[in-house]
Amino acid sequence: MTKVQNARNIPDALLIKTKALPAAAAANYTDAINLGQTLGGKLEGIEVVLECPALPALVEAKTVIFTVKDSANGTDFTAIPELATKTITGGAGNGAAASEVRLRLPPSARQYIRADAAVLTAGGDNTGVSYTLSVLV
Repeated sequence: MTKVQNARNIPDALLIKTKALPAAAAANYTDAINLGQTLGGKLEGIEVVLECPALPALVEAKTVIFTVKDSANGTDFTAIPELATKTITGGAGNGAAASEVRLRLPPSARQYIRADAAVLTAGGDNTGVSYTLSVLV
């Protein structure tokens, strides 16, 4: 007998976007993910995962802030009000542990999503680390 996995724990390879973190005092964003549906679909059933590996160069008390944004046209993105930002803060002596957050998209989410990352001024050189936004199916 085979065991059936929870379908919400399987990332779809076509719905994963990865981006290197920006330099200190800068911001960037992943490519957009097309959810393939517009308002009125089953957007409230979509769960996304935002992952960031350990950041050994993140300066003590400096932050990297992640925001999941949406768009109706894949060009003009705004923060999704119902979703909180994810902040990673450098610990004593520098560095931060790996981080993962799962978010369920609200029914008001639009067809395209992306993740934005902003590194605080003097946050250290974390450009060798990449963060990932993925959709679970």
